[in-house]
Parts: sequence; structure tokens; C-alpha cells
Amino acid sequence: MAYQALISEFETKLEALEASYDDILYKAEHGITYTEKCIKSLREAIVQNGFPSIKEEIHFFKHVKPQIFSKLIYYVKLYKIESKRPRSSSKFQVKYLNNQINKLQVFFNDNLEFYRYYRRGASALDEQYFVRGKSDLRSPTESFHFFTDEQFSTCQDSTVATIMAYDMLIVYLQQEIKSLETHEVNPKINPMKQISKLFWTGSKTELIELIYALHSSGAINSGTADIKEMASLFEQMFNIDLGNYYHTFIEIRARKCSKTKFLDKLIEALGKRFDESDS
Repeated sequence: MAYQALISEFETKLEALEASYDDILYKAEHGITYTEKCIKSLREAIVQNGFPSIKEEIHFFKHVKPQIFSKLIYYVKLYKIESKRPRSSSKFQVKYLNNQINKLQVFFNDNLEFYRYYRRGASALDEQYFVRGKSDLRSPTESFHFFTDEQFSTCQDSTVATIMAYDMLIVYLQQEIKSLETHEVNPKINPMKQISKLFWTGSKTELIELIYALHSSGAINSGTADIKEMASLFEQMFNIDLGNYYHTFIEIRARKCSKTKFLDKLIEALGKRFDESDS
């Protein structure tokens, strides 16, 4: 799509900004400027070119626009939090930062139904949530009215962006709390690098089958890895909530057909790719 080069240039600018400056307010101010420009250009590209299909439109408003819009929400909130941060003792700063985390968590609780839908990688309501003009726009959670319009918004893309932004903010705030409590200046991890851009688009059952296969093979930590730890990693990596994976594993074991249906599918797909490469 026409917007890919635009996004690549934007991400390169942000990476340089994050790596080159320590002043958090400076980074936030310039991050806001970069992101606003990118969103304006992105809007122009979408309004001018449209989408070749509903599937492409859903992908854009579920995955692409929120990746950019989340940076604007992140930097605006970060500036507000840091500009009001007390410059007193570590104890008061930790209390303030923990209070900010609690405020961010309220958003997840207030949007629990959609949050669970998004986290588990569901797609049944995508056409309602991520196609323009399908329903009334939700009231924005922040004052970003300029970017909310019927040509460039759906009823839930800003909610996805807010989830991403608050995830990044919580990572940042937790790092700051850890530094204050240990009295160490820990190397800063870019919170934006913590949020995976990968999404599992197969079924949850397929991913659980794969996780148990890897666990059983002994290929991770020589077979000593905890299944809970592995499931948690895959949930974070692929932005999905696996639910009761142990119960799902019992259902896989009880299959009357192949118990390794997804693994069989992988073997077939890889074999097909080999055949096509050889021909």
C-alpha cells in the first residue's frame, strides 16, 4: 500500500529520537510533532486512495492506524505525567507513578468487553468495529477530536490505539519505579519496542497445540520450561489471550480424528513450499 513508505520513515525518526535524547519532555514534545504529521499524511493517503477490499480496510484500522495513533496518545500522556511528577523523595515519586498506573488500568476495566475481544485475537466483529461508517463513533477517550472523522475513523480503532499506548506507558512507569526503588539507573528499554506488532491470526487451539508440542519436544530450556511461562510469552508475543489452555489441551487429547491436526497442517504447508521452490 502507498502508506508503507510513510510509516517506515516515521518509525525511523522515532527510533532516532528515542535513542538520541535523555530529556523525556523533549522526547515527548518532538514525538507529538512527528506523530501528528504522520497521521495527517496517512489520512491524506487513505482518503485519496481508499482500500481495494473490506479485508484491507479492517487490517488498516485494526493494526496499522492504531500503531501510529498509539504513539500520539503515549507521548501526550507521557508529557502530562512527567511534567507533573514530584521532584521530591523517591517515596513520593513511587507513590505518584503507581497512582498513574492505577489510573491507566481503569481504562482497561471500563472497556473490558472490547479489551478481551482484542486481546484474544478475535475477529468475528471486525467488520462492525473496523470498517468506516458501520456504527456511531465512540466518544474519544482523550481530546484527539481533530483526528476523529468519518473518513479516517472507525468505532474502535482509537480504543485499540489507547490499549497499545497505555501498555507502553505502564512499561515506562514500571521501569521508573524500579529505578527509584533500587536507587539504580537501569538501562532504559524503549517501551515501544516491548509491544509486539505480530498478531496470531490462526485459532487459539492451534497455538496451544503448537506450544504443547514445543514443550514436549524439550527444545526450550532442555524441556524444563514451565508451560504457564511459555503460554504467557506467546500471549505477549502474538497479542492474544489463550484463556484456559490446559482445558483446551484436554480437548485436543480427546479428538477422535488427528490429535496433531495443526502440526500436520504445518508439515503439509512446509512440504508444499519446498515443492514449489524446487519446481
